[in-house]
Amino acid sequence: MTKRLKLVFFALMAMTLFIVAGCGDNNEQEPEENDQGAAEEEATEEQNGEEEAAVEGSGELVVYSSRNETFVDELLEKFETETGIKVEAYHGGDDAINRIKREGENAYADIFISNDIGALEHLRMEGLLQAYAPENIESIDERFRAEDNSWIGLSARTRVFMYNKDEVTEEELPSTLWELTDSKYAGQFAITRGGNGSMIAQVSALRQEWGDEKVSEWLSIVKDNAAIITEGHGDIRRAVGSGEVAFGLVNNYYYHQQLEEPTDNNVGVVYPDQGDDDMGAIVNAAGVGFIHHAPNEDNAKLFLDWLLKDENQEVFSFNSMEVPVNPDIDAYEHAMKISEYKTHEMPLSKLGEVWEDTRELIEQSGLDLEIR
Repeated sequence: MTKRLKLVFFALMAMTLFIVAGCGDNNEQEPEENDQGAAEEEATEEQNGEEEAAVEGSGELVVYSSRNETFVDELLEKFETETGIKVEAYHGGDDAINRIKREGENAYADIFISNDIGALEHLRMEGLLQAYAPENIESIDERFRAEDNSWIGLSARTRVFMYNKDEVTEEELPSTLWELTDSKYAGQFAITRGGNGSMIAQVSALRQEWGDEKVSEWLSIVKDNAAIITEGHGDIRRAVGSGEVAFGLVNNYYYHQQLEEPTDNNVGVVYPDQGDDDMGAIVNAAGVGFIHHAPNEDNAKLFLDWLLKDENQEVFSFNSMEVPVNPDIDAYEHAMKISEYKTHEMPLSKLGEVWEDTRELIEQSGLDLEIR
């Protein structure tokens, strides 16, 4: 082979090796790209899994409450501990209802914990609560929940006369609500302001029983007969316990609470309207509502499922010493079961239908909605 041919031969060989090497590099690069795509896909799946897990155990829940802060905080702290979901609570009293109404479709809260079924049903009728059937919903009788389960009653309370045994005997007390209009009781008892949720519910029940004219008369006279008109029932139980007044119109659990006090605990209770021809004691309930347009909807559902567990229903009722609606949960030791006394027959869901009108009737009678 001539020198010229040798040079051509080696040049061709070099080009061939270069081409083969280049092809080999491309073949090796493809698996690397596939591995990278698989890795990205795996990372995406892992991220999605973390997001799904976050719905179950992270993020936040916003709760509005009209109940006493002490009753609610232990429950919410238990939920935080067990789920990892951070709870932001607004303890707004009766203003919580107005806040939900003002926010409307721009809801800030997810859950409303209320001391009054009438308020919950009113919000449902306004389209401000949404339907959901939590796990274990069947443990709550249908008469204690909304037709679409948008609100659920968990603990019952009854309107009673709590009295100081050092100031008055049971026989000296009125036996019916109407008897509060008797002048002989003037200056002896306490009631709450007209805008208190339990007062609104009671007056709503009386409207069904007596009619508006008689209820207006009752409100007007009782307002004048009362020794004091308080912001809330806690003020009444303390006033009765200390002897500032002989008796007061409260929910039965305030009597249970006063019994637990280290002093001023010589108190008794009378369940009114228990005669054969009487209407029975008025019963209301505390419960929880699922707010429409809740920003943390998944966490709200998780909370409702969690709350309906028997152990948490017990916490809900026992913190306030109310009577559990669920018959499988024992009542607080000093509490009478609902089955042990005569109760008014008005369905609790009816309270919401007249909630707004009742507030107007109360104010027109001269009993202020707020303490001024």
